[in-house]
Amino acid sequence: MTEAAEAAGGGEIRVLLVDDDALVRAGLSMMLNGTAGLVIVGEAGDGDQVPAAVAKHRPDVVLMDLRMPRVDGITATRRLRGVPSGAARPPEVIVLTTFDADENVLGALRAGATGFLLKDAPPAEIADAIRRVAAGDPILSPAVTRRLMRRAVVQENARERASQQLATLSPRELAVVRAIAAGQTNAEIASSLLMSVPTVKAHVTHILTKAGLANRTQIALLAHDAGLT
Repeated sequence: MTEAAEAAGGGEIRVLLVDDDALVRAGLSMMLNGTAGLVIVGEAGDGDQVPAAVAKHRPDVVLMDLRMPRVDGITATRRLRGVPSGAARPPEVIVLTTFDADENVLGALRAGATGFLLKDAPPAEIADAIRRVAAGDPILSPAVTRRLMRRAVVQENARERASQQLATLSPRELAVVRAIAAGQTNAEIASSLLMSVPTVKAHVTHILTKAGLANRTQIALLAHDAGLT
């Protein structure tokens, strides 16, 4: 249990609901208040209300919506986890959302969230996640975990393929690739690499042919995938 949970009588885990949809809050409140060991101590309808709600209700865990009209869940989590709110330490945060895009998962975790669940998760899974997070055990829903694993594999495969494509290029051609990825024009590349514009154009043509690409945009993307930018 967290320090706040241990201090609470009976060891109940105190939960704050943050969601701009009143029906969602009502549904979660009804579901979780009927779960042994959990108690809903307060609600907030937007991320900008979180600091005051946390200071007032002293929750152990915050169930945080992601998209809200004034302050989104990632920003609210970052503010909450970064600045103590009067308690011994800030509450743990579980982001609970219908949006499972990779950038949302990573953004929430970087902001300090301890868990990430989708709103269609079974009630028992949500309750179990609250208990685990309160005990200091980070939690991701199985669906989110699979997405992150697939993302890591895809990124690793993309980097390997990009590195293989660039392996055929000369050092001078690689310098042109980096310059293109930095958004430089042919004239700027010529100036920075001390070569003529026709020479730059020739290098670009050779790069496209060797790497099997169609245009400069693909060169820039290849450089990004290979980790050159």
